[in-house]
Parts: sequence; structure tokens; C-alpha cells
Amino acid sequence: MASKIVPVVKLATKVTIAGGALYIACDSGLLGSSEQGSEALEKAKAAVPPAIEEWMKYFGLEAQLPTMPKIEFAPVQKWNSGVRWTISALSEAPTKANNYTNECLQYLKDLTK
Repeated sequence: MASKIVPVVKLATKVTIAGGALYIACDSGLLGSSEQGSEALEKAKAAVPPAIEEWMKYFGLEAQLPTMPKIEFAPVQKWNSGVRWTISALSEAPTKANNYTNECLQYLKDLTK
């Protein structure tokens, strides 16, 4: 009887953890717009060091943590540059395909001479 319940409990635990992680990600704005993602990143930067210090005191660890590095990261700008690069590559694709086709044909003509 217990052997049949254990897989169900394991599955329920996994689904609960995954659902909780998804709920927290949605609630904190990680799956929203890039502005919401930037705000969530700033909140995480502010919350992580105090939480680590609290856990270190709880477990009795007296290690000195290095300071958090300054990361100048703007998801909005990275997203926009990625979109621009993709659109640029798609707009150049027909011209490049034509050039490569012409080069290939010229190469084949040279081979058959």
C-alpha cells in the first residue's frame, strides 16, 4: 500500500514546487515586460545580501562575504539590440542568399571548365 502512495506523494511534491516557482516568477514580474524584469532584478539585488547574512548567523558561520559586484545590465537595451539584430539579419537574408547562390554557380562553372 505504501509503495503505491510514495510515487503519488513524489509527483505531488514536484508539481507543488514547480507551481510555486511559477507563481513567484509571475508575481514578482519576471515573466512580464522588460521594465518589470528590471524592477525584479533590483529587488533581488537588495534582498539577497541581508538574507545570506541572516542564514549565516542562524547557522553560526562567521565568514566575511565579498561585496556584490556592480553589474550595469539593462534588460530593455539588450532586448532591443537583440530584436534589431534579428530584424537586420532577416532583412539582409535575401541579398546574402542571392550572393551565395551566384558564388556557388560561379564555382561550379569554374569546376566544369
